[in-house]
Amino acid sequence: MNEKKPLLCSGISKKYKVGGSVVHALKAVDFEVNRGDLISIMGPSGSGKSTLLHIAGTLDRPDNGKVFVDGQDVTHVPEGRLSVVRREKIGFVFQFFNLATQLTAVENVGLPMLLSKRYASSEANEKARIFLGLVGLPESRFTNTPSQLSGGQQQMVAIARALANGPVFVLADEPTGNLDVDSSSKVMRLIRSLNSILKVAFVTVTHNPEVAAHARTVKFMRDGELLNAAPEPFASAIRAAQRGKVEASFELGGKLTSLFELEERVCKRRFVDGEIAEEELVGTLQRLERMRG
Repeated sequence: MNEKKPLLCSGISKKYKVGGSVVHALKAVDFEVNRGDLISIMGPSGSGKSTLLHIAGTLDRPDNGKVFVDGQDVTHVPEGRLSVVRREKIGFVFQFFNLATQLTAVENVGLPMLLSKRYASSEANEKARIFLGLVGLPESRFTNTPSQLSGGQQQMVAIARALANGPVFVLADEPTGNLDVDSSSKVMRLIRSLNSILKVAFVTVTHNPEVAAHARTVKFMRDGELLNAAPEPFASAIRAAQRGKVEASFELGGKLTSLFELEERVCKRRFVDGEIAEEELVGTLQRLERMRG
């Protein structure tokens, strides 16, 4: 049960009282995410997919069952500790971006790094700029606030922010729901590319077959149950979208080199400063070497 997967939900159930009725939003759902997965969960409104996402992201608790994040049972962890789990282990991308309106793009991405206290201000600024470059935001927009960015650009910033602290998985709730067709396609190709190269697992919730077509695994929710295959006509719509899908073609090589070099410097600095033990230093350097590989 406690295998160290990015996410493992076992037998989770959730019900709500609506008026005089009880709605079973989730019915003993089993759901797991492995390193490097790219999963899309489809389903009609009210099927339970958003409830599953909220519980997976520790934003809500199940009535029954268990939730493990990176091997840790977080089902009954106090809220104060859960906030640390969310900040350090889980990335979030929302339909309406949820960026801090008074902060620039760089500051929005740097904020979670500063809150983690793992990065000095200069390190957070440097990493934020690297990630904004990775997601394709023009450098001329780095110091813009959200109101000065297009919807697609705001979602680029949101994706960079979600990845900033090196999460074990990213949850994306209708990530293209507020974007036009061209921006939607670009965002999903970006997610697929980052997933392939950084090996960070992504789980997207959507009702849109065009979005689901970018995933490597598609699951379907209906009446609180998670199915491994989408019923018709959803399945045929996904197949049609996959036939017309253009593969990601982002050039990330140079930016990735800068990212790995920065992370190595930060890790060594934290070891010298006594913030981490030798075991964590060695483990991090080995992980970076595998990612370079």
